[in-house]
Amino acid sequence: MLLGTAILTLNDAVLKWLTSDYHAGQIMFCRGIFISIPLSILIWRSGGFNSLKTENPQAHFLRALLVITGTFLFITGLKYLPLTDAIAIAFAGPLFITALAQPLLGETVGWRRWSAVLTGFLGILLIMRPGGSVIQWAALLPLTASFTGALRDILTRHLSSKESSVALLFYTSVGVTATGLGTLHFTWTSVPFFDWLFFCLSGLLIGSAHFLMIETFRYGEAALVAPFKYSGVIWAGILGYLIWGDIPELSTIVGISIVILAGFYILNREKVKIEKD
Repeated sequence: MLLGTAILTLNDAVLKWLTSDYHAGQIMFCRGIFISIPLSILIWRSGGFNSLKTENPQAHFLRALLVITGTFLFITGLKYLPLTDAIAIAFAGPLFITALAQPLLGETVGWRRWSAVLTGFLGILLIMRPGGSVIQWAALLPLTASFTGALRDILTRHLSSKESSVALLFYTSVGVTATGLGTLHFTWTSVPFFDWLFFCLSGLLIGSAHFLMIETFRYGEAALVAPFKYSGVIWAGILGYLIWGDIPELSTIVGISIVILAGFYILNREKVKIEKD
């Protein structure tokens, strides 16, 4: 999860760079072309097309739909928000996972973790700064994307015990790329050679990151591994400053701290639960 998050944050920085010139749909398609490179290698190493066999195509379709929705919303949000703010707001994802783990996965979530979830959402609200510039409609984009991402991760947890990681990544990637292709008639902008290198880099990064995260949920409880996504704020802060000169406001730093503390408290309560079981 730590390595996957670092790679994913670097990819987010590449995407933000591209959003200044390209629509989200075109970005989804162009980078999808290059996801086929690491994906082809993974399929080959996993036994060829036999690794893509599935017993639950409906679940793959649902997972792809969640990823498509979340990807479109988050990329659009990156266009209007600083990198650190967008990723910090998306940190609501692990909180959503914990809140949804009981009704959707049957995992027991006690009152202490529920309290941590509520505290974490207060931190998210602080990051969004009600009455400030970020609490515009753009701030709702990464927040909604984090909710679809939580549903995706929970579904991944359910599917990973029966489906291969390569199959999960393949069907989702095809869905995202095909959706981007469907928007090109309305959104296409000519791409110079240098920008194709960025699309290629994004495809390689996103393919690698999502494979690592799928493997994470194969071996770990959803509520246990999700808090490690918070490490992305470190990379977001560094990249945001080096590339765009963004310096997070005090409210953002305080809000992120609250969310991270809430996440690690959830992690600690999960460890206690596992030890009791």
